[in-house]
Amino acid sequence: MCAPFPPAFLQKQEGGPRRSCANGAPMRLLVVEDYRPLRESLTKGLREAGYAVDATADGSEGLWYALNNDYDAIILDLMLPGLDGLEILKKLRSGGRKSHVLILTAKDELQDRVTGLDLGADDYLVKPFAFEELLARIRALVRRGYKEKNPQIEIQDLRIDLTRQRVCRGRDEIQLTPREYALLEYLAMRAGQTVSRTDIWEHVYEFNSSVSSNVVDVYIGYLRRKIERPGRPALIRTVRGRGYILGAQS
Repeated sequence: MCAPFPPAFLQKQEGGPRRSCANGAPMRLLVVEDYRPLRESLTKGLREAGYAVDATADGSEGLWYALNNDYDAIILDLMLPGLDGLEILKKLRSGGRKSHVLILTAKDELQDRVTGLDLGADDYLVKPFAFEELLARIRALVRRGYKEKNPQIEIQDLRIDLTRQRVCRGRDEIQLTPREYALLEYLAMRAGQTVSRTDIWEHVYEFNSSVSSNVVDVYIGYLRRKIERPGRPALIRTVRGRGYILGAQS
């Protein structure tokens, strides 16, 4: 049975291992960090937290990634080879890219923070930092990007807790695999809108993934079997030739 979700500020952090994302994620991130141990640690932790992650140590390569892919958030170091983080930020904003940028750096001088924010950064986190705080800041940036301030989404009798990755329909808690949850969360962020298969695939898989886009249809089927209920309105609808909509038809 699914008990009511408590308010986010009352939810205690639960221990235990995190769920592996198994190469599926609702949101796509870019990490640009030249210190290899930190870059690898961030990439591993973010993937385990359920994000698709591209990562690079080089500023010029980071700019290429950011200009040629649609990221929900970019974690950007300032001191980088090739091109420093502030130059990347300038070029992104002058090029019209609106991805949220979180600057992650050892620089903690006030003027550094002010300069980064004035150039278009959305948030700033100084090293060393707690990984849980980084996750919380990323979740806030992603919600902001989809104009969703509430960490809980309700669609008819379907409830999704974005912080704890918990899903209920009515009083029943639904057990989803990480990839199924990834797909549901992305659809929920755009509830009521037609979301194309290509759009889903680009957000769910990483740049170097070799997975075919038809896997989206397969996982839509898996998701339907778990969240739909006899006698209740269907929540996932197919728009022929265009994609899918999450939300009961009015």
